[in-house]
Amino acid sequence: MPRMSDQPARWTQATVYPDMWADPDDDPRDNLGVSPDGELATLQDFLTGYRLTLRMKCEGLDAEQLARRSVPPSTMSLLGLVRHLAEVERDWRNWISDGDPLPKLYGKRDADFDGAVAEQTVVDTAYLDLEREQAATDAALAEHPDLGERVGKDGIAVRELMVHRIDEYARHCGHADLLRERIDGRVGQ
Repeated sequence: MPRMSDQPARWTQATVYPDMWADPDDDPRDNLGVSPDGELATLQDFLTGYRLTLRMKCEGLDAEQLARRSVPPSTMSLLGLVRHLAEVERDWRNWISDGDPLPKLYGKRDADFDGAVAEQTVVDTAYLDLEREQAATDAALAEHPDLGERVGKDGIAVRELMVHRIDEYARHCGHADLLRERIDGRVGQ
């Protein structure tokens, strides 16, 4: 484990704002045009931005770096966050459905983080799982465009589920900021 003196220097690719991840003209999150009209489109836009932020925080890292844990006793890693969010996307479909719950992707509790090991096949599978689960949850929610509609066994409002999704990604993007900085010193939003 690296000592504090072995920690990388803080850096960024941004030249305009030194606390940013990338310059505004190079940031794919800011090149989507004007903000959308309407509540549903706005919620989807925020979710898309946070999903992209997580991917950006993982860009350019190898399997070992992605699997690197934060600080003991935490099992959190960037790879663990990718796996966790795939698991959570799957679970959100359980909130929408009246049927039997979908099985967990990675098994027992905390397996999403515990199984985040430094192997390229684990990394590749995690990204595929995340893409598949995001698409499946997006498709399931597309069948319920009324944000006030109550769905699933517990009658959760679609709006509440959308906001919860944004909250989950936003919180974990904050974790990703710290994890990435600890790995290679890169800072930014």
